[in-house]
Amino acid sequence: MRIGLDRPERLAPLLWILLALFVLRVTGQALVVFLHVDFLPPMQEWYSGLMAYEYLLPSQIAIIVLMTKISVDFTRAAGFFVKPRRFFAAYWLTFGYLYLAVMVVRYPVTMYLRPEARWFGGTIPIFLHWVLAAFVIAVGLYHRRQWRSP
Repeated sequence: MRIGLDRPERLAPLLWILLALFVLRVTGQALVVFLHVDFLPPMQEWYSGLMAYEYLLPSQIAIIVLMTKISVDFTRAAGFFVKPRRFFAAYWLTFGYLYLAVMVVRYPVTMYLRPEARWFGGTIPIFLHWVLAAFVIAVGLYHRRQWRSP
């Protein structure tokens, strides 16, 4: 038996921590964009520029809503995201591993292409993608464990 993967409520604290980290990232970037706070890193540290912020923020809010629903289901040990599903055990988990692998590779590539940013310049988006990938993988591992259990 693996700790945290046998019962959903054991995994819930990890999911809430990962969600809180993502919420802090989204909030920090919004504070920089809308309130121009100077105690946080500047916009270029938060933002890779791959998506216009006017589209990025709503997508981040949608991700927060989804992560919250998943975390609530795991806390209650009931709901759509807790019921063992082959999709989450296979495809969701595979996506999580691929997502993490791409984001891990992204770090050295970014450092190579932007030597002035070494070691931590522009890494907020990369590290927070690792957080999102960890969330996806944790949920997927739970489902894989449940799917394989008698």
